[in-house]
Amino acid sequence: MPFPRKTLASLLCGLTLTLAAHAEDVVFVQIASQTNPASKDNARGLAVGIQAYFDAVNAKGGVQGRKLVLKIKDDGLNAERMVQLTEETIADPSIAGLLGFLNSAGLAEIAKRDLAGQGKIALIAPLQGDKNVIGAANVFPFRSGYVNEIEALLKEAKSWGKDTVSVVNMGIAFGPILAKVAEEQAPAMGLKVVSHSVIDAKPENIAASVQTAVKDTSAAQPKAILVLAAGKPAYEFVKAMRAAPGGMAQMYGLSVLLHDDLVAQSGKDKAHGMVLSQSLPYPYTMYKPLITEYQQVMKSYAPKEPISYSSLEGFAGAKIAAEAVRRAGAPSRERILAALNQLGAYDLGGINVNYGPSGRKGWGAVELTIIGADGQLRK
Repeated sequence: MPFPRKTLASLLCGLTLTLAAHAEDVVFVQIASQTNPASKDNARGLAVGIQAYFDAVNAKGGVQGRKLVLKIKDDGLNAERMVQLTEETIADPSIAGLLGFLNSAGLAEIAKRDLAGQGKIALIAPLQGDKNVIGAANVFPFRSGYVNEIEALLKEAKSWGKDTVSVVNMGIAFGPILAKVAEEQAPAMGLKVVSHSVIDAKPENIAASVQTAVKDTSAAQPKAILVLAAGKPAYEFVKAMRAAPGGMAQMYGLSVLLHDDLVAQSGKDKAHGMVLSQSLPYPYTMYKPLITEYQQVMKSYAPKEPISYSSLEGFAGAKIAAEAVRRAGAPSRERILAALNQLGAYDLGGINVNYGPSGRKGWGAVELTIIGADGQLRK
């Protein structure tokens, strides 16, 4: 018996709506600056890793037929701008989650104002190790904490008899916060901070402030130099300091200081011997299933992009986000958030995160690496 015309039309309309809903994109937003010299390298790396994983998933039909989409907003590494963009993003109901944020001062404000908590939206894998940020409501970290990195570097300096330390930090993002941490922790480890310099990260002021920092550090004659900076401020300081009196003192840096760009910008001879803490797994050797998967996906979907810590971090964050979408069963931010809170111990591939009622924990380890004479990073 044929369907009445009205009933058939209703069925077709319903089917069309169902298919449209099924094919709805799942949109995540990254707020990070690829224009500010202090953040552009890490910001780009994060975005490359996220997009590579999303492309790999989408090539296989997406998650339950839905494509994963990344939208990027540039905050210029300005804290208030990040807050403004975050508020605008949360106000947009089409956005499923926040992913791969980079801006220490901005993230501190987001945490302080409880934007993710109030907005009932997940913030996944921010490039941030501040416990006040990663411990805030609805934040799901992947990397270890900055404080853990500082502790590891200071212990390493102490173990080699480097008992006098100069602290050099850029004046934005994580710089001021971590300089304070280092100055507080050093005495307890038997280390003396003999100088503290700040590099102005504004492009027009970098050169002059680097020269001042080099002059002050050189005059202090430290046995170790702790560089709490990233991007151009760090590259310029390392290059200039190595050419100054006392410039061969052992240098230590954080995971946010990308070694390949440091080598390219400062030179192999200047970067050689610098010790970098790493709050992420080593991405250059396939010693874990996650790293193997990451390298294979990068080869297929971002073949012109280098293997790096930042793109691995974006990749891992994207994998967490995709798993949350899969478990949610629908692209709503509320269901994605609920899925993350119930994720429990999740194996990314030999490397775990654990999100649940007892807390939200990322990888949790810190490794130390050193830049070799050939410019390569070694464990």
